[in-house]
Amino acid sequence: MRKASSMALLLSALAVSAWADAGDPPSRVARLNLLLGPVSFRPGSIEDWAPATLNYPLTIGDHLWTEAGSKAELHVGSTAIRMDGQTALAVLNLDDRIVQLSVTGGAIDVHIRYLGENESFEVDTPNVAISLLRPGDYRINADGDQNTTFAVVRAGEAEVTGGGAAFPIRADEGAQITGTDSVQQQMGPAPPPDGFDQWAMDRDRREASIVAARYVPREMIGYEDLDQYGVWRNVPPYGWVWIPTGVAPGWAPYRFGHWAWVDPWGWTWIDDAPWGFAPFHYGRWAFAAGMWVWAPGRIVVGVRPVYAPALVAFVGGPRFGVAVGLGGGVGVAAWFPLGPGEVYRPAYHVSAVYVQNVNIVHVSNVTVIDNVTSVHYVNQTVVGAVTVVPHAAFAAGRPVAVAAVAVRPGVMAQAEIVESARVVPTREAVLGHGGAVVVVHAPPARFVERTVVARNAPPPPPVAFAAKEQALRANGGRPLDPAAENSFRSQAAPHPLVRNVVGANGTPAGGSGGGGPRPGFGGPRPGTEGAPSGPPARNDRPPSARPYNQTSNPPANQPAVQPRPPVNNPTPAERTEAPPRNAETPHQESAPRSRENERQSKQTRKDTKKTEKQ
Repeated sequence: MRKASSMALLLSALAVSAWADAGDPPSRVARLNLLLGPVSFRPGSIEDWAPATLNYPLTIGDHLWTEAGSKAELHVGSTAIRMDGQTALAVLNLDDRIVQLSVTGGAIDVHIRYLGENESFEVDTPNVAISLLRPGDYRINADGDQNTTFAVVRAGEAEVTGGGAAFPIRADEGAQITGTDSVQQQMGPAPPPDGFDQWAMDRDRREASIVAARYVPREMIGYEDLDQYGVWRNVPPYGWVWIPTGVAPGWAPYRFGHWAWVDPWGWTWIDDAPWGFAPFHYGRWAFAAGMWVWAPGRIVVGVRPVYAPALVAFVGGPRFGVAVGLGGGVGVAAWFPLGPGEVYRPAYHVSAVYVQNVNIVHVSNVTVIDNVTSVHYVNQTVVGAVTVVPHAAFAAGRPVAVAAVAVRPGVMAQAEIVESARVVPTREAVLGHGGAVVVVHAPPARFVERTVVARNAPPPPPVAFAAKEQALRANGGRPLDPAAENSFRSQAAPHPLVRNVVGANGTPAGGSGGGGPRPGFGGPRPGTEGAPSGPPARNDRPPSARPYNQTSNPPANQPAVQPRPPVNNPTPAERTEAPPRNAETPHQESAPRSRENERQSKQTRKDTKKTEKQ
C-alpha cells in the first residue's frame, strides 16, 4: 500500500508539472548567495540602485553591478553564476525553461551542473548571443566599448550567434568575437586559467563534495550552504531533518531578516543568515526536543522543487490587534512558520495546479491540498514561534528582529489565520536592502544603456512600481493578477535594450556573414571550413518544468533515467540511479590543470591535427 501511495504521488507530481498554468510564476529564481566587496542591485521596476542583499531572489528585470575588486555569486538550482569586478549583469528572462542573462561589460563564469532537454541557457553581450548547450564550465568577457566578446569553453559546448553568423565553441577552446553588424571570430585553444577562473574552480570543488545533496535535490536553490552551518539528524516522525547551529538564544524561523516586495510573488522573506535561503523558501519547520528543525520534504527524482517567497501563515483579526495592545491605531503584521504536512496557500495569483506543485513533496494527499478549510497549525501555539511587527516596519522592509513586538502569553488565543499580510508595499521594500544606510555604487551609465544581442526574444521589462503603486494600494497589498499587471503596459513592444538576431525561420538574421579570422589568435578549427555551424537552436523542445525529462530517449551510450518513488528522507544514502542525460561529467570536478598540462594538451591536439591531415 505504501509503495502504491508513493507511486501515486510521483505520477501526480509529474502530471502537475506538465499542466501548469501559463499565468503562474516561475518555479525558480536566482539566489544571490555570496558578496565579496561592494555589489549594487537595481530591481526591474525602479530606476535607482541600492546595496545588494544576501539571499535576495533575482528574477526578470533585475540588475547587478560589482565594483572593481569585488565578486558575487548567484545560484539557479545547481548552476553557479559568478561575477568578477566591474561587471554589469541583468536577468532578461528566468523561468522553468530558460535562463537568459545580459552582460554589458566585465566577466562572468558559469558552471552548469545539469541542463535538461527542455532547458536553455543564454548569455547576451553587446555584439553576440552565446547559447550554453551542455553542462560544463564557461568564461565570458564582454567589452561593449570595443564591441568585443571573449568566450572560453573549458568543458561543455557553446554556440555563438551574431552579425549574421553562428558557430560552435567546443571544450578546451576559446573565441574572440569582434564587430556588430558583421562579426569576426578568432578561434584558438582555451587559455590557462587566471585568478578569477581559479577562484571559480575552488568554489566548484567545494560544492561538489556537499553532504546536503544526499538529503535534498541539487535543484533546490540554497542547498550549497547547509553543510557549513548545520547538521542532519533523524528525528521521528519527520525523518532526516536539518538543524542550524550557532543560532542566537530565542531564535525562531522568519525572525532575523526582513520583508521585501518581489514581483510577481509580492511579500518575500530575505533572511540574514548566510544559509538562509533553502530553509525559508522550501520545506517546513518543526519544533522538536526544544529546538527548531527543518524538514526539506520528500525527494521525487525528476521533479524540481518549487520556490515559494515565504512558507508562513499570517495571523490577525480585530481582536488580535487589540490584544497586542500597541495603541494609537497602530496596525500589526504577524506570522509563524508552517509545519510539516501543512498546506501553503499563496497570496499571489496562481492556478490550482500551481498550489499542488508547491505542496506536493510536503503533502502527499492531493485532496487535502485542494480543500483547505479549518486547519490546526502546529506552530501557532509554540512559545516564541509567532513574530509580530508594526505595519510601518513591515511595509518599509526594516529588520524584523529590531522592530519585533513582544506578545503576552495568551494573546495568540485571539488570533485568526488570514490569507495574507495585507500590507501595502513601499518603494523601500521594493529596493529590498532592509533599510541599511550605506554608500551605493552605481555602474557607469554606458553599462546600463548598452543594448545586447539576443537569440531568444525576452519578455518586456517589469512594470514600473510607481505606475502601479495606487493599484497595489487598492488591492490591499496583494500582487496584481497578470491581466491587471499587463494593463499598465502601453503596448507589447520588444525589450528596449535587446536586439534579436534570429529570423522567423530560426536562422541567424542578416545572412551568413561573419567575417574571416584575424591573425594572432588562430583561425577556424581545421576541418570545419564550410561545415554546418553547430547544433540548431534548442527552442523547439517540449515545455516542462521538470529538470529531468523522463520521457525523452537518451543516446544509446547513455542510460535512461528511471523514475523513483518519493522518499521521506529515511536514510542519507547516496543516490544510486544513473546520471540524467545532460548531467555534468566528472571532468567538471577535477583539479585545474597546471600550465605544464595545458602545454602538453595543446601539443597533443596539434599532433592529432597533423596526423588527420596526413
